[in-house]
Amino acid sequence: MTSLDFGAFGITTGLDGSPHSLEAAAAAEEAGYPAIWLSGGPLPGLPTITDLIDATSTIRFVTGILAVDTYSAAEVTSAYADLAATAPGRFTVGLGGAHGPHPIATLNAFLDQLDDTAGQPGVPVEHRLLAALGPRMLELARDRTSGAYPFLITPKYTAEARQILGPDKLLAVSHLVVLETDPERARAIARDTISFFPKLPGYAASLKRQGFTDADLADLPDHLIDSLAAWGTPTQIADKLHQHHTAGADHVAINVITGVTGPQPIAQWQALAPALLS
Repeated sequence: MTSLDFGAFGITTGLDGSPHSLEAAAAAEEAGYPAIWLSGGPLPGLPTITDLIDATSTIRFVTGILAVDTYSAAEVTSAYADLAATAPGRFTVGLGGAHGPHPIATLNAFLDQLDDTAGQPGVPVEHRLLAALGPRMLELARDRTSGAYPFLITPKYTAEARQILGPDKLLAVSHLVVLETDPERARAIARDTISFFPKLPGYAASLKRQGFTDADLADLPDHLIDSLAAWGTPTQIADKLHQHHTAGADHVAINVITGVTGPQPIAQWQALAPALLS
């Protein structure tokens, strides 16, 4: 078991530091969720993490992810050091987003800069993770960080990821959730979100690695949607997500989608909490 413990379930979401985002973080904490995984895209900058921590009391935050082509190692190290001093244990650095021709080498070099060097503190291995999908990235997460944070994977692939990571590294899976019992509507909401990812080479390769075909990636049939998104009642969703735990995940971060843009899905987090956190 990893030294990191975020509980069985947390939340994946984008919080931008607005008043509503701060209220949403506090609401997630009040509902009992132990961790929030911050989507990198909506994050306006590293100071937002401090704002979110200041607006809450105990809930932990993980960047899921900080893109290494957006933030420098010096910026990340400085932010981590500040929060380690003022809110110890409440911030873990999740990294990824190496979109160039040599992502493994890029991330390796970034991790080199996060290591303690010449007596200067960096980001400890036990407080950094990688957004890893493929075997080589999972191996890098195993060898140089405290674990991996994959997205858009099936429980079957969770078991394969666990085999690569070994027993002592954190495996935290982000999974799409639709709190909707009508199959047609639930799948339409999930399909709209999922449709973006097969266009990205890394995700297309990951989905094919999981056994989906080119036709599946083009047509997004129901069996693909049902494999990658949990929908139904809170109990049905919890049963689906627990398959990742059975397959070897330590933690599942629910990424609630509603089919509309706007405020954070606080009501859905609250409705799911009894089934997930009891």
